Amino acid sequence: MAQDASASAGHARHQRPQLATGAAIAPDGRLWVVGINAQAQLFVQTTSLDRPALGGPVQWSEPRILNTGQDPVAADGESRPKIAFGPNGWVVISYTMPLAKRFTGFVRMLRSSDGGVSFGEPFTVHQDRQEITHRFDAIAFDGQGVLHTLWIDKRDQAPKGAAQPYVGAAIYRNASTDGGARFGRDTKVADHSCECCRIGLARNAQGELKATWRHVFDGNTRDHAFASVSAASNRITRSTFDGWQINACPHHGPGLAADAHAGANGFHTVWFGIRKVNGQDQAAVRYARLNAQGEPLRKTERVLPDPRAEHADVMAHGAKVAVIWRSSEGTATTLKAWLSQDGGQNFTLKTLAQTTGHNDHPRLAQYGERMVVVWRNTQEIQVHELHF
Repeated sequence: MAQDASASAGHARHQRPQLATGAAIAPDGRLWVVGINAQAQLFVQTTSLDRPALGGPVQWSEPRILNTGQDPVAADGESRPKIAFGPNGWVVISYTMPLAKRFTGFVRMLRSSDGGVSFGEPFTVHQDRQEITHRFDAIAFDGQGVLHTLWIDKRDQAPKGAAQPYVGAAIYRNASTDGGARFGRDTKVADHSCECCRIGLARNAQGELKATWRHVFDGNTRDHAFASVSAASNRITRSTFDGWQINACPHHGPGLAADAHAGANGFHTVWFGIRKVNGQDQAAVRYARLNAQGEPLRKTERVLPDPRAEHADVMAHGAKVAVIWRSSEGTATTLKAWLSQDGGQNFTLKTLAQTTGHNDHPRLAQYGERMVVVWRNTQEIQVHELHF
């Protein structure tokens, strides 16, 4: 059975500050973040983006502690709390609640119907209640205001000693038409996903939600798959072709953003992989454009101009495309951005910030053409607006 590649860090991994933080911009233009504090309490904070010189000290609201009952909350690396805004004043916050057994959890959610003024008590999103993996959730509202929740799930694992073991995990989903008050049944999106990588979501021009994730193809090849979230079938498209064969999960999921530039109806994607180049393994974060079905477009793939790039994210609006990542060397970690004004054909590299010590993976938040990078370390949550 494949192993969680991060598990080799053992107990020390869990002594790191739990800095993984979700971010989204509300309909009123305020930036919200959700994470856990030093006391492992789930909190939200907000800040206004309507001020000059964004990128200096951020004037955050006082942290508001949310009621999660007795839930422990996962907030490390690719497993982070998340927040999404929908119509009718709906706001939802999701998180993984780890269970007693290693690598297991429930996807939990808090719901607001008054724009985040108040939240109800936490509840489990999925119908399955086994002590198994339900982790690495992703949430988004589609263009019709339907809330979709996806997660990595191991309910289909074969019993020990089975002649045909079940490779990897699966992607499951459900949907809510009333902002999280009620959910439909759990539905499988795809068999044989990788076990511990984040799921990327993006909404196309028609308002349909699409997903990408690291998938286990034949021969334990861990490339990426793409699928329509609400499709009735389990049809997936292979969207990357690194050919990386590894019996482990690299904890390094993909990013996805819609491409509507010049009438396109495809997507921008970023991912980490290892492939053979001139007979040598090349580890790199790559960018490419996909068509509407998730197939890679020829001659659009390129390697990010930083051999230490990791945990990249991508967003787009019209011809503007932003790719951001962190890059570590020694004790210093640098936040970088790759910005395009022509739909991803050409990019300009920018350095946004640098820190030492523990820090989160950077995340992009977007409201229309406005895009900001949220980057948390042990001292602060930085916000950097992207200027193209």
